[in-house]
Amino acid sequence: MDDFKNSWTLEMAMAVMENTTVDSKTWSEAVEWLLLYGPPHVRELLTQASGLATGACFPDLKPAGVSPDGQPCYDIDAMADALGISREEAVRKMTELEQTHGLRHLYEDDETRKVQ
Repeated sequence: MDDFKNSWTLEMAMAVMENTTVDSKTWSEAVEWLLLYGPPHVRELLTQASGLATGACFPDLKPAGVSPDGQPCYDIDAMADALGISREEAVRKMTELEQTHGLRHLYEDDETRKVQ
C-alpha cells in the first residue's frame, strides 16, 4: 500500500494525465493514484468521469446500493457478467484491490443502502 502511495506525486500524476502519448498502463496508474491520494476536487472530478464511463461502457450495469461512505455499490454477479469474467475472478480482483490499497471494496448486502 505505501509503495504505491509513495511511487507517485501529485505533479507526476497530473503530468501523465496531460500527456497525450502516454501508454494506457501508466495513465491508469496515475488515475488510480489520483483517485486514492489526489486533492478532493480532483478525486471528485475523476469519480464523476468514472461514473459516466461506466454508464457509457456498461449501460445495463446499475448500482445495486450505496456503501456506508456514499459510494455506488454494484452486484458482484452483475459486474462479473458485464466484464465477461467469473464471479470468483471478480471477487479475487476486488480482494486484491482491497489488499493493495487498504480500502474496502466488497460489502455484504446488509451493509449497504439500497438504491431506489
